[in-house]
Amino acid sequence: MRIGIIVAMEKELRQLRGLMDELNIERHGKKDFIRGRIAGSEVVLVQSGIGKVNAAIGAVELINNYAPELIMSTGVAGGASTDLNPMDVVVGTRYMYHDVYCGNEVSYGQFVGMPPHFDAPKEIVGKALALRCKEKIVAGEIVSGDWFVDTKEKMAEILEKCPKAVAVDMESASIAHTCYVYRVPFVSFRIISDVPLKDTNASQYYDFWDKIAEGSFEVTRMFIEECGV
Repeated sequence: MRIGIIVAMEKELRQLRGLMDELNIERHGKKDFIRGRIAGSEVVLVQSGIGKVNAAIGAVELINNYAPELIMSTGVAGGASTDLNPMDVVVGTRYMYHDVYCGNEVSYGQFVGMPPHFDAPKEIVGKALALRCKEKIVAGEIVSGDWFVDTKEKMAEILEKCPKAVAVDMESASIAHTCYVYRVPFVSFRIISDVPLKDTNASQYYDFWDKIAEGSFEVTRMFIEECGV
C-alpha cells in the first residue's frame, strides 16, 4: 500500500523523516515530496504548511502526483478533553470544521453541498486502537480551524459548537474534505502536545517541543506499519 503522509510543520517533518529509509526527494510545483519506506511500507511525505488551505493544497498535489491508497495526517494536536494528557494519541473517527457557518439550512461546520462531517475508515481506526504501545490511544472527533488554540476560553468556545470534539488542529478536516472529494481514504493520527483546558499560555505546547517531542513519533511508525499490512 502506498501511504501519503501530510504534516504541517518543519519540526513534524523532521520527526517523520527520521523514521524513513530509502529516501528520495522529488520536486513538484513548489513542494518537495519525500519518497521512501517506513517499517516496510511505501510512503510519500510532504510538509503542507499550517492551516486549512495549505493542507488542502498539499493533499491535492499528493493525490495528483502519487495516487496514494491512503492519506494520513499526522503531527500534533491540542486535546479537547481533560481526560487527555500530552503524549496521548487521538485517531480521528470523523472530522469537521469548528470555524465554518453557512446559515441555518445546514449544520454548524458544514459547507452547503458537503456532508456535515467526514468519516475515517473503521478498519483503519481499528488498527490504531489495536496497537500495543505505551501511549494511550483514543478514537474520536477531530475538529479543525484556522486558529491556534492557546487559551481555555477559546477551547471552551469551540466545545460549545462541537461538544463531541476530542482533539483540535488546523488541518485534518480540510484534508478529510479534500479526500472525500477525490475518493481517497483518510485518517488523522495525532499526538497530543497540550490540553488547553488544563494549560496557561500554551506552556504545555512549548514544553512538548522543548522536552519530549524526540522519540514521540515512534507510535506513528507503528501505526504506519499496521496500515501497510
